[in-house]
Amino acid sequence: MSSGFVVLPDTAAASALIGRVPFEEPAVLSHASGRPWLVGRWRPGQVVVTTVGVVRVAIVGIRLVTAARLAELAAAVTTVSDLDAVASRMSGSCHLVASVAGAVRVQGSVSGLRRVFHTVIDGVDIAADRADVLAAMTRADIDEQSLAVRITGGFTLPPPANEQPVWRGIAALPPDHCLVWQQDRAHARRWWRPPAPEGSLADGAEAVRTALEQATGPDPCTEGRLSTDLSGGMDSTSLCFLTARHTPNLMTFRLAEAEDGNDDARFAAHAIGCLPEAEHVVVAQSQLPPLFAPVAAPDREEPYLCSRTLARVQHNARLLARRGSRRHVAGHGGDELFTVSPGYLPGLLRRHPVTALRHLRGYLAHNRWPLRPTLAALLRPDDTASWWHHQADHLTDPPPARAASLGWGMGNLRTPAWLTAAGTDLVRQALRHTAEQAAPLADDQAHHHALLRPRTSTPVYRLLARQYVHAGVDLDMPYLDDRVLEAVLAVAPHEHAGPWRYKPLLAEAMRGLVPETILGRSTKGILSEDLRVGLRRHHTTILDLFADSALAARGLIDPDALRRQLGSPQRDHHTAFALEALIGCETWLRGTSQHTTPSGRPDAAATAP
Repeated sequence: MSSGFVVLPDTAAASALIGRVPFEEPAVLSHASGRPWLVGRWRPGQVVVTTVGVVRVAIVGIRLVTAARLAELAAAVTTVSDLDAVASRMSGSCHLVASVAGAVRVQGSVSGLRRVFHTVIDGVDIAADRADVLAAMTRADIDEQSLAVRITGGFTLPPPANEQPVWRGIAALPPDHCLVWQQDRAHARRWWRPPAPEGSLADGAEAVRTALEQATGPDPCTEGRLSTDLSGGMDSTSLCFLTARHTPNLMTFRLAEAEDGNDDARFAAHAIGCLPEAEHVVVAQSQLPPLFAPVAAPDREEPYLCSRTLARVQHNARLLARRGSRRHVAGHGGDELFTVSPGYLPGLLRRHPVTALRHLRGYLAHNRWPLRPTLAALLRPDDTASWWHHQADHLTDPPPARAASLGWGMGNLRTPAWLTAAGTDLVRQALRHTAEQAAPLADDQAHHHALLRPRTSTPVYRLLARQYVHAGVDLDMPYLDDRVLEAVLAVAPHEHAGPWRYKPLLAEAMRGLVPETILGRSTKGILSEDLRVGLRRHHTTILDLFADSALAARGLIDPDALRRQLGSPQRDHHTAFALEALIGCETWLRGTSQHTTPSGRPDAAATAP
């Protein structure tokens, strides 16, 4: 493994497991007792540690607080429960790990960008920031059911299904929980709950701006040049102007458009004119790998489900590294936070029916939702369990042409044409099991949706960030910081929702900092031409990939059905999006199978770096 860490409790039995940690020459941080506590590999500046008596606290990530500030926060800690206050006062994107007089605690970020996984080895609970690290230590089998679910849901698969590892015997800690040990055994405890959604747009804008200013501040732990995305969209452009406050000579980065209908270039040019001290890098389409360019699986942990862009991501990360960037700020998460799901409408209808009906009329006109199915969905009694059961029951139905996502999920899950009957059965079983286990992310349905959107995307974003790390660049996504997320959640959803304005909460938060031309933008750039060109150019390569399919060998897909589907006329991009999840799963399984024994277990020699 190139990077990651394992957390061990403060016991003799746990100390005996250190030889199974799959890192070459790992760094070892110790409990006050001298036993190993945090074991792994990390880059300089990625870990900050403080010791106050028998209390040891470490944070792992980017944009960390200084050691002095961490020591100040840790001074009030006498039990692991006191870490709730420490975590709630920190900005940045990080894991928090603590050892307090023999008790141990670890947690990731509320958004899900920083994850924690755990398992049991020889009667000892251990945790790690990567599922494949624990899979290597336990010689875990691949979970074919999790693969089938990812083939079906792709990168729009909602939690908790998208958060389950693809390795058997490895469990995922919910992002709003921490894992706490007493001796060798650990238990999960929920430590975070969303704030009450009661704020106005004006108050929320001020809080969001303050949180974003903190999230884009200078990083005391990272040296080197700062770069930012500048697509011309409101999300990335806002971050450009925020970072330019303290780094006016930053480097901005954008990809030229492939089609005339994309008006990103006009808005980006206006922003560039307002940032005269920055260096502006624009990469022409001719210099980019096309979408769907073949690339080997980038990661052992799990499939990368946005595989169409992977070659381009790796190209861009290397380009930024060659130009000296060490931290790159990107607008991922902006859509998830500031484009409000209409799932807030059922709750609004009960509390403020007149306002809800006005919003509903706007959505019906703007999105052309069919009236009767929309009203039925709006008035239907629903909960998380019934939503998952509904997905399982209708898994093979044709997707509806237009439908409002007014239940407890993101949309309808449908099996692609190439999934086998056996694969479909696995998915249906998984969805029904999820229905029995899933709980709402918040008591309020609007809050649930507000959390659902970022937690649907962060499994992909955390793998995306790792591609930049491989090139020597930290990918910084400030919109997914916990404090920013909290500031957005504190605003009443209907205050910044509806079809009339584009991302009004972000626009108001950036008023006076970002040019009005950009804040008033009502369009969003698309990649339709990129998608068509990439698919056309690599059509034969994609078919060749599945001529000897690892997924087919496990009975999950039918290559003949795939060929028929790809050879048929496509009315929209639905097949292309499903295809990239399939490619991600296929390339991951091929790469992983090269390091497994015939039984499917990871070969111990192969898992070592």
